[in-house]
Amino acid sequence: MMVPAALLLLGVLTALGAPRLLARTEWPDREPVVALWVWQCVVGAVLLCFALSMLLSASAAWQAVRGRLFAPAPHGVVEAYGLGAGGPWAAGTAVVLAAGALWTGKMLAGEVLRARSRRRQRRADLLVKAPLLPGEDPAGSRLVVLEAPRAGAWWLSGPAPRLVVTTAALRRLKGDQLNAVLAHEQGHAVARHDWLLHCSGALADGFPQVPVFEAFRSEVHRLVEMAADDAASRRYGRLTIALALVELNEDRGVFGPCGHPHHHVPQRVRRLLSAPARLPAVRRLRLTAAAALVPAVPLLVAFVPGLSALS
Repeated sequence: MMVPAALLLLGVLTALGAPRLLARTEWPDREPVVALWVWQCVVGAVLLCFALSMLLSASAAWQAVRGRLFAPAPHGVVEAYGLGAGGPWAAGTAVVLAAGALWTGKMLAGEVLRARSRRRQRRADLLVKAPLLPGEDPAGSRLVVLEAPRAGAWWLSGPAPRLVVTTAALRRLKGDQLNAVLAHEQGHAVARHDWLLHCSGALADGFPQVPVFEAFRSEVHRLVEMAADDAASRRYGRLTIALALVELNEDRGVFGPCGHPHHHVPQRVRRLLSAPARLPAVRRLRLTAAAALVPAVPLLVAFVPGLSALS
């Protein structure tokens, strides 16, 4: 019963310590794509710790589960885990972790369904405000111009993805700024940032007391925008996308002294104008490889007793 407890402890320590450790680093703003990968690996490791602990706890509590999980394994492997001495705590731990797994699945499914519903509603509203012309192919144009007094531009995902730009934005955006905005939104679509946002939101809403999930949601919202900014700036330059951000958000009060839902926009503009140097390729590779090893730790903890018994 030591292995399920070790996995549970490892998951708790990672959930508590990883956000504090990553908050002390300065490189994520320079490499948002790598930072997103690191956060995904950390969250994946936490979920893997709890999932493996649930399976082993259930095996310790119930012979039927143990028989199915360890069916192909030699008898010595089962003895190496000491599952027969689980005691009354094994069943309770397994039930609590299984309930958490079911709640996670419910929150993720609910988030996907709500996102689809919002997307259908937005597409229906767009057709009302900007109806198709006679003979126009609904899947043809990727750009929709919407009459509106406020500058705005957003990507509408779906079977026929569209970039929606308001007429106020067209009046403000000059030169390649519109192309830079299009490249920014396409960066979101290509990297499937919407899935990251949905998953992080579902985990944070489902487990509001778990620091790693709330930090994951906060960082994902910030990092995906920086990653899309970098994708656009590689084609049109940092100054172009920075000016486009200013033009799109100037009349929203984003750059004022008070708090604002889009408070990350000034930070993004400063980052684009200061042009921080990227990390060396070797360090990026080391960070990527180190992050990939994080989910391997719970797997190592879970399989070492069995592998030791086989050897």
